[in-house]
Amino acid sequence: MMPNFVITAEEDSMKNKHLLNVVGPTAIGKTSLAIALAQHFKTEIISADSRQFFKEMNLGTAVPSKKELAAATHHFIQQRSIEDPYTVGDFETEALAKLNEIFTKNDVAVMVGGSGLYTKSVLQGLDHFPQVPPEIKSQLNKQFEEEGLKPLQEQLRTLDPSYFKDADIQNPQRVIRALAVSMSAGHPYSSYLDQPKEERKFKAISIGLTAEREVIYSRINYRVDLMMQAGLLEEAKALFPKRHLNALNTVGYKELFEFLKGNCSLETAVAEIKKNTRRFAKRQLTWFRKDPNIHWFDYKTQVEEIVDEVM
Repeated sequence: MMPNFVITAEEDSMKNKHLLNVVGPTAIGKTSLAIALAQHFKTEIISADSRQFFKEMNLGTAVPSKKELAAATHHFIQQRSIEDPYTVGDFETEALAKLNEIFTKNDVAVMVGGSGLYTKSVLQGLDHFPQVPPEIKSQLNKQFEEEGLKPLQEQLRTLDPSYFKDADIQNPQRVIRALAVSMSAGHPYSSYLDQPKEERKFKAISIGLTAEREVIYSRINYRVDLMMQAGLLEEAKALFPKRHLNALNTVGYKELFEFLKGNCSLETAVAEIKKNTRRFAKRQLTWFRKDPNIHWFDYKTQVEEIVDEVM
């Protein structure tokens, strides 16, 4: 006897809803494309950039300009304080609620961001991990401050060689998170990854922007210069007393904090911002290129051509 599957009216209506997910390396032009898509479909944009959530961080996170924000309705831009805890799980819950709201008015929504874990949380859902005792996190954070990242990387290699092989081990937060789970649960962090999740009812179409490496690096260097001219150093000075907060452990701020502590020259700090941003862009491309469902386009491709191909 065949099972009796019942499709609700809500599920049936959601089959015609599309989320256009714009991804790619930093400085490639994702914001411009997202705005063009939102205008094309007369819809709204969800930002999935994990640092643009914070209202105190503006220049260093390349928050869309007032003109860009006025060109299309944006959500999750500078809506939180750096002092308020905010997790990728919080974002998943709030972004899905906002999507449902947008889909009551429009068949298409746009999401944009270079934070792969945040976009993944909306498209596929998060993996669920056991609770980690606060003292373990504190212990690992203290070890990182006193000894640096390398000893933690070696611990992770021992406890979870599978995750160590594929993870971004230059990211302290991810290394500490994986270690904390592995140590407290007694099982490797990777054993909790890629478990079955609730299937999304809308259809997601991921659009990736890219360019030759030299073009990406040139755009990054130019944008950093523009940020400095616009007052990034002054912004970093204002945030310096709160530099211990996790949100500020971010490229563009942490390098200037080193200058403000007297550990390097301003010229060296700016060079480090450019170098670390280029490294970040490389990691972004590595993450996104693992996804076979992304439709890749040159960064100069016009929105009409993209829409014709993916819709």
